Amino acid sequence: MLATPGTLPPPAQDHRWAYETKQDGQRVMVYLPGDGTVLLRARSGEDITAAYPELAPLGTALGSTPAVLDGEVLALDEQGRADFQLLQGRMGLAHSPVLAARRAGQVPVHLVLFDVPFLGDSLLRTPYARRRTALEALGLDGPHWSVPGAMVGHGAEALRTTREHGLEGLVCKRLDSAYEPGVRSRAWIKIRNQRSADVIVGGWLPGKGRLSGLPGAVLLGQRGGGRLRYAGRVGTGWSEAERGELAAMLGELASDRCPFEPAPRIAEAHWVLPRLVGEVGYSTRTRAGLLRQPTWLRLRPDLTPEESAADVPEDTGRDGR
Repeated sequence: MLATPGTLPPPAQDHRWAYETKQDGQRVMVYLPGDGTVLLRARSGEDITAAYPELAPLGTALGSTPAVLDGEVLALDEQGRADFQLLQGRMGLAHSPVLAARRAGQVPVHLVLFDVPFLGDSLLRTPYARRRTALEALGLDGPHWSVPGAMVGHGAEALRTTREHGLEGLVCKRLDSAYEPGVRSRAWIKIRNQRSADVIVGGWLPGKGRLSGLPGAVLLGQRGGGRLRYAGRVGTGWSEAERGELAAMLGELASDRCPFEPAPRIAEAHWVLPRLVGEVGYSTRTRAGLLRQPTWLRLRPDLTPEESAADVPEDTGRDGR
């Protein structure tokens, strides 16, 4: 069951919804047949069990009771917050069990469980509130898995708390909702906390297909350590007409020199003089300082490059997505 992007329910409906922290990890369905084994499947349906050997003991957690659990695999940073960049080093290893076991010792994962569509029998038509009670009663609190809390009502407070703690967002779930496999339902609403930043355009990548002849993405920079540091790329947020206007501005600023220090290795990059300032929305930063999931918001003609954004931290980690 998938959540639909949206906003908080109206205050008059608040008491009819539960609120869970939106996690930044890999969504999984967990199959416990009751014979001591466990099977993990990604959203694609792929068997990814071998990628996470530390979750194997979960197979015995419910004894002989067969169950299907819905959850998310996370890698946690030093503050106990989900870090997708850390998780990337654990994903895609289902066919490399030896490497997966080695990585498990370096970056152990944690599985958070938030639903139970099957428990000895189908619970698909059972309301969320009753499924949640059944899930919590299972006592699934292990070394690498847990059932985080859910708050009924107080949605505005829950959302504010996720923002204050730098978390990805909130998932709102209607208490009377059934479990709809494979459906992006309005009974589950996801709200992603979005931050914004001023950025300096230092280059662009050509578009493909219907965007041929237009910028497919622009390359972003922010000042840090007295230089313009590469901060990622953004390819969404413009209409076709706005892309055309942007193409004209970038053409006037064409340069043979990369303005970023250090220069990123980006095939097909066209560099420009770093004079255009824009504002982007993004979810969080990687440890290398790159913006995750950026979306173009607007040009900032009111700002010069020297006036834009406060310095970003020096590079202290590896690159992320």
